[in-house]
Amino acid sequence: MSATFPDLNGKSVFITGGGSGIGAALTDGFMAQGANVGFVQRSDASAFLATMEHKHGRRPWFRPCDVSDIDALQSAIADAATANGAITILVNNAANDRRHTTMELTTGDFDALIAINLRPFLFALQSVVPGMRAAGGGAVVNLSSISYMMGMSEMPVYTAAKSAINALTRGHAREFGPDNIRVNTLSPGMVLTQRQLDDVVSEKDIENHMHMQCLKQRISPEDMVGPCLFLASDAARMVTGQALVVDAGVVVTG
Repeated sequence: MSATFPDLNGKSVFITGGGSGIGAALTDGFMAQGANVGFVQRSDASAFLATMEHKHGRRPWFRPCDVSDIDALQSAIADAATANGAITILVNNAANDRRHTTMELTTGDFDALIAINLRPFLFALQSVVPGMRAAGGGAVVNLSSISYMMGMSEMPVYTAAKSAINALTRGHAREFGPDNIRVNTLSPGMVLTQRQLDDVVSEKDIENHMHMQCLKQRISPEDMVGPCLFLASDAARMVTGQALVVDAGVVVTG
């Protein structure tokens, strides 16, 4: 049974990449708590919106948006706040973990990956801070990854961005703590989204990774919901500047 966080009821939440994978599970999870959720993503979300309406009796606010377009992202955040009330919970989730090697990268590739995996984290927060200040506080949850801790060699810009998110979290926790704005990182392990299963990992990859996990179970997007709700809720009112790792206890061996 999922935990209930009564203080999330009625809260205005904004999630980047909130219509698929981990983001979809988070949208569903916050709506189940009674929160008013707005989200953006690049792809069509019609089927997901219909599913949420059937399940919860209401739809989340949605706008198609490429988060690398900061003007469009900040405009969407402003309009979601108009629709749902001042955003007091921000979940920076959208990412692109496409595989790449150092020797094949161009400067354009590098800039494009940073524009998705790091830059929106700062500018989305910039957009919600005034409303959070006016409301007396808020919570930001930044989605990172354990990938940068594992010495993975096939996505150097992605892992560099995920590492940088932790520095951003620590700095923003200090900068906005006096405003009662908490900023934390959630770092998933190998979460088997449908995209990962279809396009990225093989059964052999999963088997090899499972050997490194203390818990010998597959991690699903839904396994990120409880930890994210906790970090966003008053149950974590004195938690800020922290990184919560949810990876089934990965231990890297030689």
